[in-house]
Amino acid sequence: MVEAVPPRRGFTDAAALDWYSDGMNRINQAKLMDGRALAQQVLEGAKAKVRTIRDTTGVTPALATVIVGDDPASHTYVRMKRKRTEDVGMKSLLIELPQGTTTDELVAEIRKLAVDPGVHGILVQHPVPKPIDKRAAFETIPIEKDVDGVTASMLGRVILGMPAYVPCTPAGIMRLLREYNVELDGAHAAVIGRSPILGRPMASMLINAHATVTLCHSRSRSLPSIVRAADVVIAAVGKARFVQGGWVKVGAVVIDAGYNEGTVGDVDFETVVEPASLITPVPGGVGPMTIATLIDQTTDAAAKQLGVEV
Repeated sequence: MVEAVPPRRGFTDAAALDWYSDGMNRINQAKLMDGRALAQQVLEGAKAKVRTIRDTTGVTPALATVIVGDDPASHTYVRMKRKRTEDVGMKSLLIELPQGTTTDELVAEIRKLAVDPGVHGILVQHPVPKPIDKRAAFETIPIEKDVDGVTASMLGRVILGMPAYVPCTPAGIMRLLREYNVELDGAHAAVIGRSPILGRPMASMLINAHATVTLCHSRSRSLPSIVRAADVVIAAVGKARFVQGGWVKVGAVVIDAGYNEGTVGDVDFETVVEPASLITPVPGGVGPMTIATLIDQTTDAAAKQLGVEV
């Protein structure tokens, strides 16, 4: 239990103020949803699955990542994914295509991976440079290897609540919510952001968990009022410190799915942490869960393709 702290007024000396600040820091720390710790548990489970698959079939599961261009942030993210993939004993295949690659050239590379029996999952690192048609690229991935949940078929399965390799960020968020015993049945959730691989599947998964969901975005009218009514807030709008403390009601659970320049999320953490009952930090919240989910879903895909129970 976190030790109570006295009210802010009445402090006149530096020692008392320091004591107050330390107490508030401990309270804020108690509110953090630790994505790193939970991701490590997921990765340990994936490692055990890889051992079972390899012991049973002699085959090592493999994830192929296709990256186009030279965006530094994308290459950094790919390196992180490769390290985590290899840490659990899987193969990590990297296909690097130059800036200027056409849609047809990208599709041709994906088709090679689609028919390769040694590849069990395919990830196209996004965003891809313009003018590549990313939807054409995504739809080239066969559903059994769509471990990032980006194809229209997979998204349809998510909406209908059917078994699927769910887009990894919303899947990781749902796992975090379960880990921290957040009651979704009947809760009002506000999802800020409507992307087809985050906001929209996130809303569908929450609906399937019996939450009442408002799917909104940066152009939604009266957005602060919408957010203020929510028991659960998912910020996935791609704008640094977009969600402010005055938007969040006391006791709300706040999930920050953003990652912006300067290593800041879509939530103004300093003002939101006080009213929130639980909140994900950036970094260390949603990000580790996204990567862990990708790897775990790749092991499941490999097991299914190879006919192994894990």
